[in-house]
Amino acid sequence: MFEEVVSVGVLVIEVVGALIMIVGAGFALVAAVPSMRRADSRGKAYERLRRNVGRAILLGLEILIVADIIRTILVDQTPQSVAVLAGIVAIRIALSFSLEVEIDGIWPWAKWRVAAAQSQVEPGE
Repeated sequence: MFEEVVSVGVLVIEVVGALIMIVGAGFALVAAVPSMRRADSRGKAYERLRRNVGRAILLGLEILIVADIIRTILVDQTPQSVAVLAGIVAIRIALSFSLEVEIDGIWPWAKWRVAAAQSQVEPGE
């Protein structure tokens, strides 16, 4: 009984993760269409679309990782399922990491350097 409830809960979490990616990408596309119709704002609209779709995918992947962890901890506590979880989480983390770099254009550990450099530049220079 407990495993069935947890399995249904995990399935719901997985559906939510997939819906976040689908709906988020849809909203990003709908929001970008008006800007893409104007020639002067197409470049910025495309960049904004990529950033928003990437954010939707990142959030969906995080939710899917949660579902995998819950399934492994509460339902399948075998060495094989833990190894599969480790592989899935590693792949999703690598994908999340590469998406974050693609969205921001810098390595995550270099963000503080960029922020520090921007704060040192005084207005009017």
